[in-house]
Amino acid sequence: MRLIPLIFCAQIICLPAFAGGFSFASIDGGKIDLGDWAGKPVLVVNTASLCGFAGQYDTLQAMHEKFGPQGVLILAVPSDDFNQELDDEAAVKDYCEANFDLTLPMTEITKVTGAAAHPFYAWVAAEVGFTPAWNFNKVLLAPDGSVAGTWGSVAAPDGPAIAGRIEAMLR
Repeated sequence: MRLIPLIFCAQIICLPAFAGGFSFASIDGGKIDLGDWAGKPVLVVNTASLCGFAGQYDTLQAMHEKFGPQGVLILAVPSDDFNQELDDEAAVKDYCEANFDLTLPMTEITKVTGAAAHPFYAWVAAEVGFTPAWNFNKVLLAPDGSVAGTWGSVAAPDGPAIAGRIEAMLR
């Protein structure tokens, strides 16, 4: 009985206090370390190539082109948690390049929900109680690495709630 609280406490202690402690495997090889964007806003979006919201890739790419030169990370996290992603990373990368001309950073296909969720998503759930309910859910990180906001699929990434907050953080 005493081991359960110790294990539970150990898991909580291991979670970073801010998002800068997390990294993702890049779809291009290597890793994407959120700590590299310390001091800048970061928008993390769980994506799926075959989702009805995939048109948001165009908006995310435009945001990458607009905000990327200012040091902002717009990160696509392909996930098959809702059974709408292609079979492997090569197919995802090819599909997104061919259909959306994507150059923004993308991770490997990543679990975003449940017990096997990537540690970043487990941290977001623990910090603010947000778990993606569908594809194209958004998590905005403030320059200090804290969660600045979360949104569902229908939220326009380039609208005032998200892009407007990024612009305000850059001032």
